[in-house]
Order: sequence, then structure tokens, then C-alpha cells
Amino acid sequence: MLSKTKVSKGYLTVVPKKVREASEIREGDLLEWSIEEGKIVIRPRRRRTVKDVTGLISHGGDAVKSKRRAQRGK
Repeated sequence: MLSKTKVSKGYLTVVPKKVREASEIREGDLLEWSIEEGKIVIRPRRRRTVKDVTGLISHGGDAVKSKRRAQRGK
């Protein structure tokens, strides 16, 4: 176990410092929560950089499909 936290009033919790540092989570970042095989999985959703956006634009093809692929991190 890396760390543990308590769920407070309003169902709030804190991301432990070791986890934040290891995954480079910053204030304002989004975390995606899911249940996979009965386990809670939390993944940081990375912010898009100018380079990411430029890559999407120059990729060509179907913009909607490209956006979905980018959102899934593929």
C-alpha cells in the first residue's frame, strides 16, 4: 500500500503527496475514476499542450475520430 486517505464530509479526499509526485498531478488537473474488475481505478487526464493540438490539426482525416482517439490517450 502506497498511502491511504479518509473520505470527509461531502465525499472529499486528498491525493497523497507520494501519489501526486509519482504521477505529476497538479492543481486543476482532472482525475478520471472508473471501476475495473471490481477495483477503483483513478487516472490523471493530461492537459493538452499546443504541440498536442497542432498534432491533431495536422493529422488530417476525420476530426471527430481524431478527437476521440486523443481523449482516450491513443
